[in-house]
Amino acid sequence: MNVHALIAALEAALGTKAVVTDSKAMGAYLDEMRGLYRGVSPAVVKPANTKEVSEIVKLCANAKAPLVVQGGNTGLVGGAVPDGAIVLSLERMNRIEAVDAINLTMTVEAGCILANVQAAAEDAGVYFPLSLGAEGSCQIGGNLSTNAGGIHVLRYGNARDLVLGLEVVLADGRVWNGLRALRKDNTGYDLKSLFLGAEGTLGIITRAVLRLYPQPKAKCVALAGCGSATDALALFQTVRSRAAEVLSACEYLNGFALDLAQKHVEAAKSPLEGRHEAYVLLEFTSADMDADLNARMEAVLAEALESTQIEDAVIAQSGPQADAIWALREAVPEAQRQEGGSIKHDVSVPVSKVAEFLGLGAELVEKRIPGVRLCAFGHIGDGNIHFNLTQPEGADKQAFLDLWQDTNRAVHDLVLSMNGSFSAEHGVGRLKRKEMARLKNPVELDLMRTLKQALDPQNILNPGKVLPPGEGSQE
Repeated sequence: MNVHALIAALEAALGTKAVVTDSKAMGAYLDEMRGLYRGVSPAVVKPANTKEVSEIVKLCANAKAPLVVQGGNTGLVGGAVPDGAIVLSLERMNRIEAVDAINLTMTVEAGCILANVQAAAEDAGVYFPLSLGAEGSCQIGGNLSTNAGGIHVLRYGNARDLVLGLEVVLADGRVWNGLRALRKDNTGYDLKSLFLGAEGTLGIITRAVLRLYPQPKAKCVALAGCGSATDALALFQTVRSRAAEVLSACEYLNGFALDLAQKHVEAAKSPLEGRHEAYVLLEFTSADMDADLNARMEAVLAEALESTQIEDAVIAQSGPQADAIWALREAVPEAQRQEGGSIKHDVSVPVSKVAEFLGLGAELVEKRIPGVRLCAFGHIGDGNIHFNLTQPEGADKQAFLDLWQDTNRAVHDLVLSMNGSFSAEHGVGRLKRKEMARLKNPVELDLMRTLKQALDPQNILNPGKVLPPGEGSQE
């Protein structure tokens, strides 16, 4: 590959302003959010439309030059970090093209910031439910490419469940137009599913038709304190059995997670008196503005209190109070960063095994790292727990972080023994490729490599990510 000739060709195709080679200007595209990786790239290219994306891919394919697609660069597994590859940023492709409030669909370009998609839906009187901590900067193309989860999976599903159609630029520069706004289309293979969650290794998502919902007109938020994770899971079962049709979020925090939030984030203040071993945040929503969700919540919590599933609970009586309860949950990641080194696990188990996993997992890590502090939080309603470990008090941060890989292996082995997954919503990227090789079924890996070879035979799209080295990976 002649890099200088390729950059000259890219500048001729896009204009010099759309090709960035200055090292300082490229900095934000090379750093990974967690600081685990620092990328290297000869250039960042910023196409304005699908035609230009196609031209970029053709030029890179002809030069056999690797290409990494990047959205908001908010990923947590190094999936958008270049290792000598050209960075293709979709930030200029940020148009919301159409909102169809009757069909409940929205057509967008892949570079749209998630918060802007949410706002456009709200302006049209409808609702796009994907919501996560990075929504102010992450882009919808990245959300779809990583099959993002978030706080509303329980009710609306993952990102792949919120897509009806895609436009994708393939590894040879051809454009597949699958922008269908249909809920029924039984005409062969569901091609869009190949690219959802593929982390940019099979094609480049450039536009999407998103699924919308009626806008919630009533909302109720509550925080409950529980004596254990087992009680927290029992509370979820009670809520689901009594109010499944209005339950939109059910979030879990262990006592230490809430302690950290209140210690390090000024806005995070628990409305409950005393400390509890576990907490559950509940949100009810309804499109019926006259729905008495507070009464529903009171009835459910009263039943849970009587059966000793909860020790205390508070129901928000206003929007600001509801926001303050959510602020506790949202503060945890930042609070943990301020407490020192953190070894992270984004895992899932069957919902029925969440409490068992939390108990066995705590025993496992405490035995391996005496004094370690477990910061567990996440989406108890769909089985996805962020099982994070904070360094023991007074420990050396780097010495603790050096235990990351061995600790991951032990926790992931426990998760797999419970028929779980070692990556629930963050993806595989670069961080978890070794675990893919170690834990993924060989038949699954073989099928994935077959797809990669068929769709990207030169291995130019995001090489070194997702698939571990092996036959068909060209590494």
